[in-house]
Amino acid sequence: MTKRNLFILLIIGVGIAGAIAVSSILLSNDKPEMAADSNPVRYKAGAYQFGLELSPSTPIVGENTLVLTLQDSNGNPIENASTSAIAEMPAMGSMAAMQAPAEMTETAPGVYKGSFEPAMKGSWPLTLTVNHEEFGKARVNFDLATGREGMQLSSGARAIGGSKGKTQTTELPYRAGNIRFSAEVLPETPRVGPNTLAIVLRDQDGNPIDDASITAIAEMPAMGTMPAMRAPAEMASRGSGRYEGTFRPSMEGSWPLTLEIQVPGQAPRRVSFDLATGRKGIQLSSGATRADGGESMEMAPPGTVTLDSSRRQLIGVKTARTEYRDMSRPVRAVGTVAYDETRLADVSLKFDAWIGELYADYVGKPVKKGDPLFTVYSPDLYAAQQEFLELSRRNSSRGLLEAARKRLLLWNMSEIEIEALQRRGSPADYVLIRAPMTGVVVTKNIVVGTAHRAGMTLLRLADLSEVWVEAELYESELSLLSEGMAASIQLPHARIAPLDGEVSFIYPFADRTTRTTKVRVQVANPEGALKPAMYTEVTLQSRAGERLAIPEEAVIISGQKRYVFEDIGEGRLAPRKVETGLRANGFVEILSGLEENDSIVTSGNFLIASESRLKAGIDQW
Repeated sequence: MTKRNLFILLIIGVGIAGAIAVSSILLSNDKPEMAADSNPVRYKAGAYQFGLELSPSTPIVGENTLVLTLQDSNGNPIENASTSAIAEMPAMGSMAAMQAPAEMTETAPGVYKGSFEPAMKGSWPLTLTVNHEEFGKARVNFDLATGREGMQLSSGARAIGGSKGKTQTTELPYRAGNIRFSAEVLPETPRVGPNTLAIVLRDQDGNPIDDASITAIAEMPAMGTMPAMRAPAEMASRGSGRYEGTFRPSMEGSWPLTLEIQVPGQAPRRVSFDLATGRKGIQLSSGATRADGGESMEMAPPGTVTLDSSRRQLIGVKTARTEYRDMSRPVRAVGTVAYDETRLADVSLKFDAWIGELYADYVGKPVKKGDPLFTVYSPDLYAAQQEFLELSRRNSSRGLLEAARKRLLLWNMSEIEIEALQRRGSPADYVLIRAPMTGVVVTKNIVVGTAHRAGMTLLRLADLSEVWVEAELYESELSLLSEGMAASIQLPHARIAPLDGEVSFIYPFADRTTRTTKVRVQVANPEGALKPAMYTEVTLQSRAGERLAIPEEAVIISGQKRYVFEDIGEGRLAPRKVETGLRANGFVEILSGLEENDSIVTSGNFLIASESRLKAGIDQW
């Protein structure tokens, strides 16, 4: 092949390769690519900055995934935070509310992931709670519904950047469901006499709502013997979604304002504002959220009360934080000293006998194991001694001799007495009975010369080196107790140090009359200070451990319900229904309704509760 032909073939090969490369590029450009959003929306809540992504982006009935990226103000990931996310469909008619919680797990530094599963189509507002020892607690609400793309921030945070899922901008500051609205009072500082209330309503697309019905009432709560006073405003439409009315407070003071907004085709909305004559502006209390892009407040429940700093000072409002505390506490009771029933011994005979000499001759006499108690004469015992000696003399079989010896042992003769019998070679008329244990004589049924039949209890011995103290406790205290817990025994009229013991047994039944249950405490008594039948003071140290707790004075009791007031910011105090548990050292355990580091009212809460009842309605309580 010539050089010319080789050159031509080389040119053709290069051309084919280039065509294939160009074709590959064109084909690859035809493939769709999933481009990640390089600028996702970010939010700020307190000391936290975070992003929240939803997969799929349009929530579905079934499994949906949440990814939370948590950072501090400098952009550093926040690790080991406590996070929870719950989507909840509100109650509708007779159908109870439904929850779809997401178990959030930290999968990377500052990244938390979890899944939630809505059970049916509809609106599932999402509540995200974040808590960290260093950065505190934040609670953020999002509007979420199956079949609708993305989530819209409702309250608790503000958007600080990003494009994806950015909340809709609007000049109206409040949102209640699908309604956007503003509310203002003219003059801006309400006064005694006529004041104008102006409301502007728009739908979520920004269109004015002109066919709404609005009821507005300012009401001063009852004080002492003075009944509550009302100042209603007759609201009338002025067009373009604007409604106006006039209300007339009759005296200086606080006049909380309640709006009821009814838009055709929608559920009625009830919104409360805190308002007072002589104080500029009005403040949102409950029923709506901020929607103006500013720092949003947590949506307040019905009955929320708003107090400025001066009013707080006047009624003496004080707050405290919920925290984990050692709820162990002493349980005190009256106890009675009793014999340790495992340290008792009865002395009786297995044959009819007569008492000879009596050494344990009074109740209370101390004896040691092996000490002589008394001597007895018995024809049967005398015959048994003779039989044993006769077999010994005859060198009888070992089996017969051991049987005779065993008979004497079973008839209360000691080894010492049997050996003496063998040395003596003659039976004793009176045989010595020795103490089977160390203790004191607590029962004595014999005197010298009396006759007693087999099986009768002659003496009872008790070892008092350890005793039982039986304390009676009420049913409410039994949950604090467990076997093995420490106890302290004090004699109220003796100048001795408390004696230590431990709970050895909790009786499995209660006394029908006193409704108490006995607890047995095992106590060492080497000096004999504790005497049976004595009364003692028993202190049991419960082992409850650390529990979430608040001061007892923070809890308001209303029938079978328990409430506290939580400070949720911006001067607002929201009623929270709680379940309580143990009480110890002035604190009460919180089983549900609050979380660690929540701020709750500890003083002045009864005055706050009075105003809250008026705002929320008596059914709330």
